[in-house]
Amino acid sequence: MALSLPGADGKADGMTENGQQPQKIHITEQPVAVVRERVPMDALTSFFGRAFGAVMAAVQMQGASPAGPPFALYHGMPGETVDVEAGFPVAGNFHGTGEVASSTLPDTDAFEAIHTGPYDTLGTTYDAIRKSIEADGASPADSMWEYYLTDPEQQPDPATWQTRVVWPVA
Repeated sequence: MALSLPGADGKADGMTENGQQPQKIHITEQPVAVVRERVPMDALTSFFGRAFGAVMAAVQMQGASPAGPPFALYHGMPGETVDVEAGFPVAGNFHGTGEVASSTLPDTDAFEAIHTGPYDTLGTTYDAIRKSIEADGASPADSMWEYYLTDPEQQPDPATWQTRVVWPVA
């Protein structure tokens, strides 16, 4: 294991605030069920609650099941609003119904890191991933996604929340 010396900010180069080094990965295509909308940034929490509930109900109604944690796929960089899909990876047959669409997460090369802490500090993890992508000689894609590994209702302390951030390379 190579020793990584801290930079001027006291963190090892490329490390996120929580100390995890972004990793280069390959992801295989994953079927998902999602609700997609353009959402004001300050309304994301309520959108996620509504979307995750609608997706879970639609998936279960069709006899399919969630195959992983809830996620959000962001199309483009967020501004005042963001084009976002929220839902679950699915196992079994699922066909879109009403506002819930059948989609896929792509087969792609990406970088990922686990962010520990409140959602409003995710920018530090995105910065570390972007730097790792660029150091690898690549460019970040226009879309990225987050898997929410911790349920805030079960774990109310934001300092303990874990989010897996995946940012494909272009």
